[in-house]
Amino acid sequence: MNNQSKTAFVVLAVSIAAVFIASSVLVTTGAEATKIVKEKIKGKGKKGVERIAAAAPIATSGDNAYITWWSNKTGNEEVMFRASTDNGATFGDKINLSNTTAADSDDAEIAASGDSVYVSWWERNETSDTPVARVSNDNGATFGPMLMLATNGTIGGGG
Repeated sequence: MNNQSKTAFVVLAVSIAAVFIASSVLVTTGAEATKIVKEKIKGKGKKGVERIAAAAPIATSGDNAYITWWSNKTGNEEVMFRASTDNGATFGDKINLSNTTAADSDDAEIAASGDSVYVSWWERNETSDTPVARVSNDNGATFGPMLMLATNGTIGGGG
């Protein structure tokens, strides 16, 4: 191999290494990206568990905007929801979607399509870690029952 070939080989090897390093640093999933921007705070939850504060998830469909978040203002974590029918200029009253006392409700996610809004989260306590969801078919005005997603068989209800 002559010097020019060796130089080209080294440049190529360094370039490949740089691309690999950059891709492993820059390519993240949505969850990883969220973790990057989260701010750690000490929670008042069970056993002084370290809690995470993050941006509230938002979904849109047509002129409707929906937002969900979890809050500890009731003494335990609850999943809250608000809807806007005017592109976010105003929002209706907040709705407590989880309203549970035996578990903390957190890590809410939201999606919307047409008139339907889908909110999912986790119900957590010392003995359980359960994914749940509630569905609205009227632009977030009302929601059906809490769906226990880890249950076997068909689950569902009105919404």
